[in-house]
Amino acid sequence: MARPKADLIDRAALRALVVDGELRLRVTPAARSEGIAIAGDRLAVRTRAKPQDGAANKAVEKLVAGALGVATSRCRIVRGATSRDKVLRIAD
Repeated sequence: MARPKADLIDRAALRALVVDGELRLRVTPAARSEGIAIAGDRLAVRTRAKPQDGAANKAVEKLVAGALGVATSRCRIVRGATSRDKVLRIAD
């Protein structure tokens, strides 16, 4: 059985949350489904990856990059690598 596609938000709404090249996130690892939603002034990101050996962080970077329409190499977690609250840098 194929996995369902991630539940993403509108690209323009996502770009509106980027402040000075940074995006604040609240991550839920090991979720049943993947998706991105707006929760106040930050994003709520759900990923199926487990928080082991940085797998969830890599999955979050890939998911957000795909939602923004940029390369995965342009999105890096700069704060909160071991926390559920993270800051993602979007390179120009």
